[in-house]
Amino acid sequence: MAGRAPVPSSCDCFVALPPHTASPAVIFGKNADRPRDEVQEIVYVPAATHRPGDKVQCTYLQIEQAERTHAVVLSRPAWLWGAEMGANDCGVCVGNEGVWSREPLGEGEALLGMDLVRLALEQGGSAREALEVITALLERYGQGGSCKEEPVPFVYHNTFLLADRTEAWVLETAGRYWAAQRIREGSRNISNQLSIGSDITAEHPGLRERARSQGWWSGEGEFSFARVFSLEKQPPRMEAAKARFHAGKELLQQHAGHITAETLMSILRDKASGICVDAEGFRTAGSMVSVLPRDPALPCVHFFTATPDPSRSVFKPFVFVAGIKPALQVRSPTFLQDPAKQIPRFQSSVDRRHELYRRHQAALELMEQDQERGQQLLETLQELEKQGLEGMRELLEGTMTPCPEELADLFFDCVEAEMKFYT
Repeated sequence: MAGRAPVPSSCDCFVALPPHTASPAVIFGKNADRPRDEVQEIVYVPAATHRPGDKVQCTYLQIEQAERTHAVVLSRPAWLWGAEMGANDCGVCVGNEGVWSREPLGEGEALLGMDLVRLALEQGGSAREALEVITALLERYGQGGSCKEEPVPFVYHNTFLLADRTEAWVLETAGRYWAAQRIREGSRNISNQLSIGSDITAEHPGLRERARSQGWWSGEGEFSFARVFSLEKQPPRMEAAKARFHAGKELLQQHAGHITAETLMSILRDKASGICVDAEGFRTAGSMVSVLPRDPALPCVHFFTATPDPSRSVFKPFVFVAGIKPALQVRSPTFLQDPAKQIPRFQSSVDRRHELYRRHQAALELMEQDQERGQQLLETLQELEKQGLEGMRELLEGTMTPCPEELADLFFDCVEAEMKFYT
């Protein structure tokens, strides 16, 4: 199978570090652009200890389980095991994007990039450890399998953005080969294209020999991963990704030195650049923004929409503490009874609509049909989000110390409040 993009896809992921951030923190953000009717759910999985020999069922493969897994919160398509983006209780965030390169796409079922996101969060205590988890699994199991629930195959390779309280990493792959770039300061974004040039911090040990043996690189002079492994003739969607990548980079530069969580939310909502997608067939299905303070005494705060189109959605805060309750309103009803069950494929996406998704979609229809009432609802939702942001700002500044029980119920309570507005 040639390395090509069979259907449109787009995603964008961002990270800002001091001195580009307004406070001493790393700020991470991502839009998950997916098939238009796909439901994205928010899943919390507590930390766990596993027995030797235990296995974990990923979307297509069963692999060896780690001895211990971190607590994670995931934004994921409801039909699969992995995740588009998420965070763990160590303050690590990971997101992925689909890419196509000169390396052929695998015919068989392997690990999805979204499986690798979840595995990295469950097993990595830092951004660097999460990267090492992905590269080890990639070399052992490979990547492949359809990334859509529909019977028509949709296969791609992946790039990843990984961040923690101190640094970020860009990891880009082509089959089992990879290159990684460490980001110590400033800002960085990734889109549906290879973007690591010659500034390579770590790489697959056989990367350059693979390029030389295929005639993609002479073996002399500068080695640019993006130039060597990118397709000579880019599909139209990859060309669009190039424009989105540059637009995202420019938006980050415009706010350099003053980037906050609200800044990244505004970038994720930007439709003029194509970063916020609302098109036939595909749209932004979910969005995430995380604030990772440099001070380890302060908590990390993660915001999720759990609904499509961030320009008309509410970012709701989540903080890792003991006693977190699962927010069932953002879990797909199909799998509530037995979440450990292997996920059946090719079911109707209508069956997967969680309660918040259904009410939000009804609100979107109202906004489109009745502009005046729709504007009133949007302003109400914006005020709800503003209240959450102000509360989290006080928490991050250390001026507010809510009890752990309040933080454990935080995301759940915000979902409840949002749904009340819809009714």
